[in-house]
Amino acid sequence: MRKLLYVLILVLMVMFGYRYFFNDKEETILHENSALIQEQIRNVSKLVVTEGHFSQVFTYKNSKAVFANLVNVEKKALVVVNADVTVSYDLSQIEYEVDESTKTLKILSIPKEEIKISPDFEYYDVTADFLNPFKAEDYNKIKDKVNGQLMKKIEASNLKSNAQNRLISELSKFFILTNTLGWTLQYEGNSIKSSDDLQNIKL
Repeated sequence: MRKLLYVLILVLMVMFGYRYFFNDKEETILHENSALIQEQIRNVSKLVVTEGHFSQVFTYKNSKAVFANLVNVEKKALVVVNADVTVSYDLSQIEYEVDESTKTLKILSIPKEEIKISPDFEYYDVTADFLNPFKAEDYNKIKDKVNGQLMKKIEASNLKSNAQNRLISELSKFFILTNTLGWTLQYEGNSIKSSDDLQNIKL
């Protein structure tokens, strides 16, 4: 009877030891995977995905009446603008959640693209009357007008769509990593099961 009791105690010790050892090992791997995923996200900083170049010729005119509205004095300039444009995503601002219990990386939101316009202005045929000279506010109006027109050109071009395609390509790295580790990648509650699913997400 005593021998049987010893055998039972030994079996229980082996069972608990086995479970403790392997559960601890599994939890260690889980934490390591979670840390690896978070480190991969942290390593991604500002991503400049698309660059473009635009040219614009702009005529600026301004006139005002003087001497009791008897005389109009005018100022004008021909402005040639060459602008470099970049579309970027600050991926350090990605909102995400790592759920170790379900082995899921949840991307909650992706920051909107940042559009930076770097214009170079060249002024030609600048003419102005003594009573209506060029002032700083005129140059500011020209810059605002040109930037507005350039933004319309950018919206009509394929710069933003190209930038989104480049962003999707970058996000595919997260899918490859999670898939390799046996985790699931989600975006806005939807599971990403293939690279094609990434192509269909709406940013």
